[in-house]
Amino acid sequence: RDYYANSDAFVQQPSMPEKHTKATGAGTGIIGILEVVESDFAKSLAKEEAQEDDAQSEYDEVTQENKVAKTMKDQDLKYKTKEVKGLKKAIADLTSDRETISNELAAVNEYYAKLKDRCVAKPETYEERKARREAEIKGLKEALSILESETAFVQHDSHRRHMRVFLEAK
Repeated sequence: RDYYANSDAFVQQPSMPEKHTKATGAGTGIIGILEVVESDFAKSLAKEEAQEDDAQSEYDEVTQENKVAKTMKDQDLKYKTKEVKGLKKAIADLTSDRETISNELAAVNEYYAKLKDRCVAKPETYEERKARREAEIKGLKEALSILESETAFVQHDSHRRHMRVFLEAK
């Protein structure tokens, strides 16, 4: 068993002579530097790829948010445009209503001014009252003089009739 357990038992050749051994000088140093550079490049590459993946996912997220925001703003624009058209129509209607009401108000105010002149008693000035009273007194004096002359004439006529009646009776 021990004989067969040894792996060298099947090999019938003698072992290799050690004529050549690995060089452990400058070549090992260059290889070590290259391995360090390779590992640094691998780390930097992995780091840059992770940053690029993060930046790409962030870009995709921002792009999606911008698409949603643009769609919302387009819809807002559509609704605001519709609202502006409605408000412009309402303004036009209200402006025409205002003009109509203004015309009606002007007509009512004009009619009111006419009625006010007729119905509201205005206090007369002293000169107006004096002139009106003097005219009234003058008219009354004329009427009095006419009445006195007619009264004298009427009395004179009635005296003659009495005289005639008296003379005829005799």
